[in-house]
Amino acid sequence: MKTVVRKSLAVVALTFATYILSTNGSAQTLSPFTSDGCSAFPDGTLEQKTLWLDCCTAHDKAYWQGGNYQQRLQADQALRSCVAQTGQPEIATLMLAGVRVGGTPYLPTSFRWGYGWNYPRGYKTLSETELKLVEQQKQATE
Repeated sequence: MKTVVRKSLAVVALTFATYILSTNGSAQTLSPFTSDGCSAFPDGTLEQKTLWLDCCTAHDKAYWQGGNYQQRLQADQALRSCVAQTGQPEIATLMLAGVRVGGTPYLPTSFRWGYGWNYPRGYKTLSETELKLVEQQKQATE
């Protein structure tokens, strides 16, 4: 029985790896920008219901666009800084922890790093063509 389970897991892992390699992380389409605010987190306090919503929307733009690991780290630190500037440094630290854990590009969530691109993308610096697509989409939504 253990051998059957191991072989099944090996087949699943090999299939997933083949899929990832076959896509080569290439993103040929970019979905229009969407934002769900602060995802599964409140957009503000009970008194100021949208206190840090602008911070989350800016963070969503960075996540939608995606890029390399360093760019994600910078986006997450910018979110923390922005929320802290609203006078909520403890909330900012809590949000940073949440996005560092929940924003991984390796899960097919609607709020993952690079969610505007085809899944799976992972961490990948945007090409010139991809950067042009991002700029076109940004201009279309302004």
